[in-house]
Amino acid sequence: MKTKEILTQLKALGDEKVCKHYKKAGATGKYFGVKLGEIRKLAKKIKTNHGLALELWATENIDARFVAILVMTPKSLSADELDELVRSVNFVRVADWVNSYVVKDHPDAESLREMWMDCGDPMAERAGWNLTSIRARKDSKGLNLPGLLKRIEAEMGDAPEDVQWTMNFALVEIGINHPKHRKRALAIGEKLGIFRDYPTSKGCTSPFAPTWINAMVERQD
Repeated sequence: MKTKEILTQLKALGDEKVCKHYKKAGATGKYFGVKLGEIRKLAKKIKTNHGLALELWATENIDARFVAILVMTPKSLSADELDELVRSVNFVRVADWVNSYVVKDHPDAESLREMWMDCGDPMAERAGWNLTSIRARKDSKGLNLPGLLKRIEAEMGDAPEDVQWTMNFALVEIGINHPKHRKRALAIGEKLGIFRDYPTSKGCTSPFAPTWINAMVERQD
């Protein structure tokens, strides 16, 4: 399949309800509003094709970028190329797919994590803190957890909302997985109050850090 053909197919799959949802979520630029299930079906037909993925990414169309993420070969990106890709994201839903499917297992993820956390670019910082939350949950060896908590306390209140989201993830993962630092993590969450009043669907756990930490710890017990 060629890029033009894929864009034609995506346009035909566009859904007005999805478009409205994306607009409400802050999407800007070009998109057809294709359901993610349809995105996955199309990507499965295309299979892995890194060159095509880069062409689709370059269109800046949100739906095409979702497809690109699923058909690219992350390890074919150099650290500089991945850095550029992350910074070019303009919609948080795309950012989260990039973080989950491309960034997380990239061989340069750790060096980029450290750079991104202080880079001043919201999407890159979001990626950096997302990687930090993963480290706090899975492999915290070498992480300065007290230092991270100190940074979160000092910086999260003034951080852009897109960055706050994954900083909050890091705070939560430290609180859940490191009992020694749980009391401190809970206190920081209470002090900052970020996401305290976040609308949460029935049956779901609030992203407010103290609520989230306590709920997960109770499940572990």
